[in-house]
Order: sequence, then C-alpha cells, then structure tokens
Amino acid sequence: MAAALLEVEHLRIEFPTRRGTLVAVDDVSFQIAEGEVLGVVGESGAGKSLTGNAIIGLLEPPGRIAAGAIRLSGRRIDDLPYEEMRKIRGKQIGAVFQDPLTSLNPLYSVGGQLVETIQTHTDMSPTQARTRAVELLAEVGIPGAERRIDHYPHQFSGGMRQRVVIALAICVNPRLIIADEPTTALDVSIQAQIIALLKRLCRDHGTAIMLITHDMGVIAETADRVAVMYAGRIAEIGPVRSVIKQAKHPYSHGLMGSIPKISDSKDRLEQIEGSMPRLTEIPPGCAFNPRCPQVFARCRVERPDLMDAGVTRAACWLYAHG
Repeated sequence: MAAALLEVEHLRIEFPTRRGTLVAVDDVSFQIAEGEVLGVVGESGAGKSLTGNAIIGLLEPPGRIAAGAIRLSGRRIDDLPYEEMRKIRGKQIGAVFQDPLTSLNPLYSVGGQLVETIQTHTDMSPTQARTRAVELLAEVGIPGAERRIDHYPHQFSGGMRQRVVIALAICVNPRLIIADEPTTALDVSIQAQIIALLKRLCRDHGTAIMLITHDMGVIAETADRVAVMYAGRIAEIGPVRSVIKQAKHPYSHGLMGSIPKISDSKDRLEQIEGSMPRLTEIPPGCAFNPRCPQVFARCRVERPDLMDAGVTRAACWLYAHG
C-alpha cells in the first residue's frame, strides 16, 4: 500500500455536559493513502461527520479532541493554533459539505469567492486567479464558465452549486478532500456526475478523499476501502468489494443486506432490528450487542477492538483467536 497521507490514531472526541462527558467518537484509527478514496459509512449519529470535522479543525464547541493524534504527511495537525490550521485548511485539505449553500456566500459571485480563495493561498495576480477560476469551473463541468463566473450562488441549480463547492475545494490542489455527504441533496443522475468528478480528481491529481455518507451505493461506486462506523467506533474496515460481498461484522452484514438487489424478487428487505444507542446509553461490551443476531456472553461484557477477519478487520469477538 502507498505511504499514508492522512493518519488518524486513537481519536477520541468528547462533549462535556452537565450530566457528565459524552464520548461521541471513541478510539478511532485509520489511514488514507495518496490517490485513495476511503468511504466512511454508518447511520446518523455514528460519528462520521465529527471525525471529518476533527480532521479539518472545525469541531463545534463544546466538542473537543480528548485523545489521539491526526497527522497529515507525517505532521501532526490536531494540536495546531487556529491560524496555523486555517492555512492548512484550503491549501492542503479541502472540504465539500452536504449543502452547498452553507459553503457559498450568497452576497458574492462564485468567481469572486474562487478568486479570493486562490489569492489567499497562492501568489497569483487577480487576472491570473480569474483565469484559473474559469479553468476550474470548466473542469468541474459547468458549461459557459466564462459567462457563469460572474453569477451568484442563487443563479445555479443544486447540482451546479455542488460543482462550484468542489471547484472551491480543489482550487489550490489540496492533497486531501473531506467530502461529507456531497451527493445527498442531489437527484440520482447528478449524484453520478459528482461521483465521477470526485473519482477523476483522485486519478488526475492524486488527491486522497475521505467520503462520508450513509449511502452504500455511493461507496460501492467510488471508494477503494470502506470504514463502517457504529456508535462512535469503527466496526469494520477493509477493501470495499470485500465488505460489500462478504461483510464480517454482523452490523456491516446487516447494512449490506438492507441494500436492494436488482436480481432479487423479495417482498421485504432485510433490516437490523432496533436502533443505534444514544451517546448516554451505550451498553457495556460491544455497542452493537443488543441488536446483534450472533451475540454471545463475551459480547455483553468485553468491548472488542479491530481484529483480522480475513481480508478485512472487524471489531467482533467472532474473530478472536484464543
């Protein structure tokens, strides 16, 4: 495997409250190599977006990184002062969020926002930055880029706005992009175009992408590896084909079973009984044990770490040796 561009080690994110400290992300570790897409999938509240926000230094207070380390190209970035992190965000790490309207300022033309971002992180003159902005809009598939550069966000459709956000994220060739639900608000044909665009970025620029989503279809189309998150921890991580075709963790297996297959003629989809526990009610042992069809005594008292389960690694006592 290529050298890791991003390394997340034993990340723990806490929220202090009046009733005590809530652990939202608990001992999460993974790596992403250059040019690789790591999909991060799980139900709402699993800790996917918090992990992404911690990497780009945008955790909302009172949320805080309580333990662990985040390294980009070997350099630790989770303990940097705000201004230092601001320089890295945009230049080395780009971000694409679910709702493009939250990433774009409605009072400025999209060209103005692109030019400002380019000039913040490079030595380009205003004319050079504008030329680059037009090239970027064309690269992300906006027709008539020379004309559209002076339009405002409200003059673009949802899919076109998301393309503008991707242009903003890649305008200074970052090494890593955190894409948090980048296709959720878009219809299926536009989703496919955005996915193709992200894949092309990886191929052409060697950009690494952390793709956060709850949509396994998007992961199957885009990712090289996938991390399945549950209740703030990684339940399983491995090559995307292996996890989809032969999921080892009972939770991953349930997620895959809930995806309809064109060849099936079932009346009902499989479902995982129950729902993910709240942060205040995470059970002892494996957090998934109350919903797990294969639960046994050890699962209720001891919490498993990731262990080898064939091609993938799963946090499940079914794969304990000895």
